[in-house]
Amino acid sequence: MAKIQPLPAASPSLSSSSSSASAEWHRGGGLQGKQKKAVYTVWMKSLVFNGHGCTVYGSDGHVAFRVDNYGCRGSRDVFFMDTAGNTLIGIQTKRFGMLKRWEACRHHHGGDGFGETTTPWFRVQRGRTSGGGGGAMATVTLHGGGGGRAYRIDGCPRKSEYRITGAGGEVVAEMARKQTASGVVLGEDVLTLTVGPDADHLLVLGLVVVCGLMNRAM
Repeated sequence: MAKIQPLPAASPSLSSSSSSASAEWHRGGGLQGKQKKAVYTVWMKSLVFNGHGCTVYGSDGHVAFRVDNYGCRGSRDVFFMDTAGNTLIGIQTKRFGMLKRWEACRHHHGGDGFGETTTPWFRVQRGRTSGGGGGAMATVTLHGGGGGRAYRIDGCPRKSEYRITGAGGEVVAEMARKQTASGVVLGEDVLTLTVGPDADHLLVLGLVVVCGLMNRAM
């Protein structure tokens, strides 16, 4: 079972809209509509010694979200949580013969901390990738209110560079190796995630976790 290690106190908000975003998520609203473009730093490492997972930092340098699988790399059940230990997304890996699929549920929390409920949210299916054919690395389908709307994940996952595009071909988010202010490129496990102004940030972050699972990075 994948677990999260809660921090002793909630981290300060992201410089743009992290605290309000967290409130929206817990009300079940998500981050959809007109939002500012956001930049996250994603470290594909757990903060727990000998653990597996990833840590997401806001643009202010504080931990915003984290996933810790402890000693179990490639766990079938992964939980993406906030700094208070509240589950925001549950992701389950399902195997069908040689094929894999990732199913995600949205977790909703009552205002008093009780009465947590879950609803199916999105499904990720590995696509065909080819050297020059341009096949999608993966396709994403939303459940329920998403009306089956599909996203694509394209790029070079082994190089930690990919982009998420919407049904109309618009770029929703991009992942790339992180560079310092002086232009030094950091390791393959330190990434910069840029999320567009009209994207659901939590959905994008969930897809980043799935990409890590697909590439056995956590």
